[in-house]
Amino acid sequence: MNLLLWHVHGSWTTSFVHGKHRYLVPVTPDRGPYGLGRATTYPWPDTAVEITPQDLAGADVDLVVLQRPEEIDLAEEWLGRRPGRDVPAVYVEHNTPKDGQVPNSRHPMADRDDLLVAHVTAFNQLFWDTGSTRTTVIDHGIVAPTVDYTGELDRLAVVINEPVRRWRVTGTDLLPRFAEIAPLDVFGMKVAGLADHLGLPADRVTSHDDVPQHRMHTELGRRRAYLHLCRWTSLGLSLIEAMSIGMPVVALATTEAVMAVPPGAGALSTRIDTLLDAARRFIEEPAEARRAGAEARTAARDRYGLDRFLADWDRLLEEEVCASR
Repeated sequence: MNLLLWHVHGSWTTSFVHGKHRYLVPVTPDRGPYGLGRATTYPWPDTAVEITPQDLAGADVDLVVLQRPEEIDLAEEWLGRRPGRDVPAVYVEHNTPKDGQVPNSRHPMADRDDLLVAHVTAFNQLFWDTGSTRTTVIDHGIVAPTVDYTGELDRLAVVINEPVRRWRVTGTDLLPRFAEIAPLDVFGMKVAGLADHLGLPADRVTSHDDVPQHRMHTELGRRRAYLHLCRWTSLGLSLIEAMSIGMPVVALATTEAVMAVPPGAGALSTRIDTLLDAARRFIEEPAEARRAGAEARTAARDRYGLDRFLADWDRLLEEEVCASR
């Protein structure tokens, strides 16, 4: 199939474009949010092809993968066809509800009969009110990192995008307590200067800003354990990637993390003292960290393997295209 989708979430898109289809990725001169084109920090196959808005008008498109509400109008403008009406469409919901009364949060695609909403976690499906719109869940899948865990550095790693702006959402305010146990390495976008924002010396929090994925994986695997302190998120793919590398996890028992992290893979709790004790134990007992990391690796690769992810998507795409015909 020829699939039109925008480059929105790098890790998810990297997995998605590893399928057997041809992926048309819009590109604009400014490479802005609606024309980012191919990734530069993720490994994408040649079947992910950049296409300009001008060329989309004559392009053969079998299905549109939507990820933001405004993409419906944008796709109609660029294709000359209305997603869901003139060409099949699936809306992928990556996020948990953001505002208002969360259990009653109304999804922007609620009560539609022209598309299907595919949630990336069962938690998202549970918390979004989509009314009469058809929904399904296709769990994440990852391109397995090619590095192995060593845990040679008695440091803690965390991956957060925009930790200052998002603050309590990403658990940034909790980092100083873990920095008392071991130095922290924080990877992600806009993490530069984080130590200053936390009021900590630079030797307790080291920022690694926007590191290419393969290099980040190598560096993660050298740290003793992985911190996942998000209070409210969908399911960070960096958590699954860290587990797949073989890192033990210290995580808040919130949202989909309670399904992703089995008990033996580390520590999962809403009690910060419990997580602090676990982080301390992994720092002091490397053998215990390796044991828990091995369980994390098995769990991540069994549940979030790329083959399962792509097979689930193939079934869904074929069903939607066939139904439209």
